[in-house]
Amino acid sequence: MAQGSDSNDTGYTKSPSPGHKQGSSEDVRKVMRREKNRIAAQKSRMRQTQKADNLHLESENLEKENTALRKEVKRLTEEVKYLSTVLSNHEPLCPGLNATPTELLFMKRMMEKVRLIHDEQVL
Repeated sequence: MAQGSDSNDTGYTKSPSPGHKQGSSEDVRKVMRREKNRIAAQKSRMRQTQKADNLHLESENLEKENTALRKEVKRLTEEVKYLSTVLSNHEPLCPGLNATPTELLFMKRMMEKVRLIHDEQVL
């Protein structure tokens, strides 16, 4: 007799057990539950993959933005350095830096008068 067959030494096959019908419906439910679980696991893996892809894209975008911002910070730092140099060179020539509030008010009023005269001449 072949190994692994369902027959015994007497030559007849095993008959289904008396609870086979009930076992059959349980088997169907088990198969359905496994299929449902397989589909749910597949969907979960797909969501996880999509989330990882989205995070990767977001990371790349943030890296690009970070690079651009660092470039802007460098440019602005250089501008501050340049303007500080310009201001340092201008300070000795500017009488308004050491002026009192009264003198500053006087200079402001004089500038307004100069603007008015200029505007009248232009018109």
